[in-house]
Amino acid sequence: MNPEQDTAIHDVLRKYWGYDSFRPKQKEIILSVLGGNDTLGLLPTGGGKSITFQVPALVLGGVTIVVTPLISLMKDQVDNLRQRSVPAVYLHSGLTRAEHKLAMDKCRLGKARLLYVSPEKLKSKTFVEALRTMDVRLIAVDEAHCISQWGYDFRPSYLEIAALRKHFPSVPVLALTASATPEVTQDIMERLGFDAPRVFARSFSRPNISYIVRRAEHKESMLLKALNSTSGSAIVYVRSRKRTREIAEFLAKEGISAAHYHAGLSIEEKNERQRQWKTGEIRTIVATNAFGMGIDKPDVRIVVHYDIPPSLEEYYQEAGRAGRDGKPSFALVIAGNYDKGILSRRISDAFPSRDYIKKVYELACVFLNVPVGEGYGSARDFDFNLFCSRFSLQPVMTRSALHLLTRAGWIEYVEEVASRSRAMVLLGKEELYSLRVGDDADRVLQLMLRTYTGLFADYVNISEEVISDRLKISRERVYQALLALGRAHAVHYVPRSNTPYIYYTTSREDKKYILIPTEIYERQRERMERRINAVKSFVFDKSGCRVNRMLEYFGEKPEQPCGKCDECRAAAAELSAEDREAQILYLASQPGGHTIDYIASQLSVPVAKVIESARPLLDEGTVVLKGSTLVLPS
Repeated sequence: MNPEQDTAIHDVLRKYWGYDSFRPKQKEIILSVLGGNDTLGLLPTGGGKSITFQVPALVLGGVTIVVTPLISLMKDQVDNLRQRSVPAVYLHSGLTRAEHKLAMDKCRLGKARLLYVSPEKLKSKTFVEALRTMDVRLIAVDEAHCISQWGYDFRPSYLEIAALRKHFPSVPVLALTASATPEVTQDIMERLGFDAPRVFARSFSRPNISYIVRRAEHKESMLLKALNSTSGSAIVYVRSRKRTREIAEFLAKEGISAAHYHAGLSIEEKNERQRQWKTGEIRTIVATNAFGMGIDKPDVRIVVHYDIPPSLEEYYQEAGRAGRDGKPSFALVIAGNYDKGILSRRISDAFPSRDYIKKVYELACVFLNVPVGEGYGSARDFDFNLFCSRFSLQPVMTRSALHLLTRAGWIEYVEEVASRSRAMVLLGKEELYSLRVGDDADRVLQLMLRTYTGLFADYVNISEEVISDRLKISRERVYQALLALGRAHAVHYVPRSNTPYIYYTTSREDKKYILIPTEIYERQRERMERRINAVKSFVFDKSGCRVNRMLEYFGEKPEQPCGKCDECRAAAAELSAEDREAQILYLASQPGGHTIDYIASQLSVPVAKVIESARPLLDEGTVVLKGSTLVLPS
């Protein structure tokens, strides 16, 4: 270990994040990267993946390129870094040219340490050439399983990272993911061209989480029972936007504070619901899988899967948002008899026929008025619901077709686009004194200058509602004033957006030339079938410890059952009196011992049964009772 590097990374961690020590494996990954080594980090959800490239970025200097597939996560991380005074920027196809140029200039001039990019950006030769003018010191690949065709979320655009490496042969690559099978782990390293296998992995085991499956014909009553039987914050995962609202309303009527969350909400609604949940104003968030990335709330006591996810990778990530503080927590799956059929139908929904995919491509081009041979490099707002309605298309299959077209490289369909309004002042302070653009515009500009910092140097998120409230004028007048400032070239104003868009990565082709490769269609379909079969087995088969089955799926070799999942508890309920005594002695031997109630919950037996089994141990003096806690004698 290099003592200077060790000191440097701890100084950065303390200065920017306020922590005195790293989480398990973070330090090893960081020192490997600083040693110039290609590195793969397998850290479970909540394990602190982002720290492992953000700290090296500040120690190395120059620019760290971060490739990440989620625009919303990209924005959140950059906003959080800026709040910590870490200079960072992001680029994706939804930015204006001015925003794009400013971000690139900052990187070239050494005014940004981290450059977040979507993988699709790497397809642009012009963009890659621009990167070559920068002092690139590290390439970080977040959600690295997306590069593997064996993974559950393969994205062909990730394959461009290997080509990027050729321009920076001496720059190390750090690949990060929360869940990967051994097959995917090996594939990631091969596709990124690692100079040697170098993997730092934390166990996928989360000993404080009890994994439970409950069969129920009426899921609502089971959900209600689970939430009423636990305390602390809760997440309920479902697979449709409509259901998030329905279940949140049901819980609220039953006296459980709840709000719904999905990708279709405005950025203001998302931020407000996250804030309410994080601060404890509401206990339960009912959400699609759009909720969770970057969420680090420590006191989530229960995560409920009301609908079953299509892979163990997704289940593990979502369930892993429980108990990040290390305290006992629950991950509950509520399974109905019809769920097996729903899981099977997801395969056909995710892979509509090739003819249907071609039809969707052609109709989307007609809908957006893109002639054959044109459209390359343009981003067009795309009203998905109107599109499906106008052409009588089935929404689920249509969304899948658009995603397959994206994977095949014909378009880039972007759904998670909710962005706040932003502005940047273009004139110097002296020029602003002589600017006259009307009373509303003058007042809006003056308020912005008093309220928001950094307007002269960068695009800053603004709120028309805040400006409207403080100036006591309507939001429409604020909007018109900002447009007037834009026409006067005093301010560059980018209004909020919540509309999905299609970015044309190639010019429009006649549909007969639209090919979906076998690797993206047939092979991915086969892999999805295997993942769904693994989920079915995990949920519906009674073949031993659930945790061990999940660990084996991820390539680990567990030494003993977890003792906490419903399968282990059922087995414990059938223990002989001698075995039950042994279990009680083991739990009492833990630091501080355990309460009789806790031991009963772990053994899935009544409290009276624990007392009965513990009596011989108490009589012998092997254990002692302090209050309601069984401990070893001092």
